[in-house]
Amino acid sequence: MYKKVMVPLDGSALAECVFPHVEAFVEGFKLSDVIFVRVVDPDKTLSSAEDYADLARLAEFEKLQTSPAKKYIQKIRERFNHMSASVHSEVLEGRIADSLIEFADKKGVDVIIIATHGRSGASRWLMGSIADKLIRSAKIPVFIVRAPVAGWKGL
Repeated sequence: MYKKVMVPLDGSALAECVFPHVEAFVEGFKLSDVIFVRVVDPDKTLSSAEDYADLARLAEFEKLQTSPAKKYIQKIRERFNHMSASVHSEVLEGRIADSLIEFADKKGVDVIIIATHGRSGASRWLMGSIADKLIRSAKIPVFIVRAPVAGWKGL
């Protein structure tokens, strides 16, 4: 049924609550590939057209955002190399939900497993919800894991 899963992560311990579910999917569905993905959004760091045109600002973005994201996602990949599926990692740049959907389409992903922080009301309206955007826009199933509440420290 499912062969390739994409696991978007934002670097937080809450996002990592999906790990036991990923392992269960690998074993239960005999997945062939797991792709851990981190997206860095220049719009969250670079605020003006001048920032985009300024090579020093772009280099700073690379240093402050992309490089740590690559280290983080590589560490996650290495942590799960023991699984029976092939484990891959990717760092993407762009609008988070759009980048994830485009990547999933391009790579032939069968299912997305993502944590949700469980925001509601004004907080969700102000912050948006990547999981919600994926549910509405993805052409494939999206498995949502509700992040544990207060005190969750990750695995």
